[in-house]
Amino acid sequence: MKQKMVIRVEIKCDKCRTKAMKLVASVAGVASVGVQGEKKDELVLVGDGVDAANLTRCLRKRVGHADLVRVEEVK
Repeated sequence: MKQKMVIRVEIKCDKCRTKAMKLVASVAGVASVGVQGEKKDELVLVGDGVDAANLTRCLRKRVGHADLVRVEEVK
């Protein structure tokens, strides 16, 4: 089942954004990663079999404050 997830990450600079995107892209099952939001602080990823809670925890450890905003099924 493919899922679309939106995770809001506290991004202070472009280097932090790049680090967060690389971390998300390296997770098994992630098909695509994008950035959205007014401040470009939301990561949008589409994947199959990705553990959203575990991914958010990893982002908190390595990048900074992260919140899981939305998880929905892609049809």
